[in-house]
Amino acid sequence: MPLRIAALDHDPAASGCADRPRASSAAPTALFATALATLLAACATDGPVPVRSAMTHAEARALIVQALPPGVGERAGWAADIHAALTALQVPVNASNVCAAVAITEQESSFRANPTVPGLAAIAWREIDAKSERAGVPPAVARTALKLPSSNGRSFAERIDAATTEKELSEIFDDFVGMVPMGRRLFAGANPVRTGGPMQVAIAFAEQHAAARPYPYPVATDLRAEVFTRRGGLYFGIAHLLDYPADYDRPLYRFADFNAGHYASRNAAFQNAVSIASGIALDLDGDLVLRGPDAGRRTGATEAALRSLAPRLGLDQDAIRAALAQEKEARFSRSAVYRKVFEAAEQAHGRPLPRAVVPRIQLKSPKITRQLTTEWFATRVDERHRRCVVRVNAQGA
Repeated sequence: MPLRIAALDHDPAASGCADRPRASSAAPTALFATALATLLAACATDGPVPVRSAMTHAEARALIVQALPPGVGERAGWAADIHAALTALQVPVNASNVCAAVAITEQESSFRANPTVPGLAAIAWREIDAKSERAGVPPAVARTALKLPSSNGRSFAERIDAATTEKELSEIFDDFVGMVPMGRRLFAGANPVRTGGPMQVAIAFAEQHAAARPYPYPVATDLRAEVFTRRGGLYFGIAHLLDYPADYDRPLYRFADFNAGHYASRNAAFQNAVSIASGIALDLDGDLVLRGPDAGRRTGATEAALRSLAPRLGLDQDAIRAALAQEKEARFSRSAVYRKVFEAAEQAHGRPLPRAVVPRIQLKSPKITRQLTTEWFATRVDERHRRCVVRVNAQGA
């Protein structure tokens, strides 16, 4: 089982027409007809799809309050920020979508905008030592540099020892990188805190998403700081969860994608089909191409297995490479490579194959102290989602 760092960088995906999460079927017939006509018109022109809800803002927020688990404080504030994110992202406000956001937030932070991390100082020091060694700096030298005074007068080391949240740690590293030359050498000019906020979204994703779609709130300092706020963390977390078209038949696969990357569940199912068609065992990790320093020098396992199928499928290597490069896009599932692989695999298998499989990934992070997997994460969130939907339906009855 491949290891996967829990906090990943993800590419933002564009929204689509046919695969946008469906609005609630409880909408009145006349309103549904109007919305359907608008949707078809927008799809015909391939333009943005305005989302119309059968609910008023007050009704939508009341539904979200119902969805929140018992014991969550500041319920009106959480509901307002979840509603604002869904509205800004043009995601329909219905029980399934609301409960998806609620389930991830409950799993990741128990509805704390800036959750505490047990043993954070010890985790930070271990990371500092590891980064020092990779940079060729003796850890003792790096620790001495961290005894220098920071912007608030306390030493960086004192602030690290007292830090209990990722937000605090991020601010310390920002100071250190900006004030101390060794900070830039150790961290290559980049803050090593990569996730944050109530949905533990990757800061790199937030920056990429905001570059493609304007962030709807005023930014006081930078987007990194926004991720650590309730409104910003929810906005970017919901964007990562719901603001991309995926034709999954169960929310479980979106939850797996939230952990492993957009379309990882679809891609794992494709790897399964490649394995059946070729007879070559593959790790179903959802990664179709190699990334990183070896990408230009080596061929990934999925691509190598596909090349063995190329003569049978009437494909050339350029077509295979071009299709696999779309692994983070909706259009990959419309490619000839995707279609021909499933045709060959299903012929060999004798029955239809799934179009989504939870990736088999072992999670690895300085914050994780147990053996956890993407399947564990997705299943836990799916259970929370089911309880949330039951909660909403019970209160609406």
